[in-house]
Amino acid sequence: MKNRLRVARAEHHISQAELAEKVGVSRQTINSIEGGRYTPSAVLALKIARVFGIIAEEIFILEDSD
Repeated sequence: MKNRLRVARAEHHISQAELAEKVGVSRQTINSIEGGRYTPSAVLALKIARVFGIIAEEIFILEDSD
């Protein structure tokens, strides 16, 4: 799964730490998601999308290989 979380954060001027606090995870978790090392649960993906006021599919992109 690809994601554009780093881009969404930049567009909304939100740091990794701020986003982590808003969704109840560590900054390291946000960093791992952005780096593609961790795939968030559906609940976490929805919480992240809610912070930005968009749907999860605008941040998380399912690839054919997934």
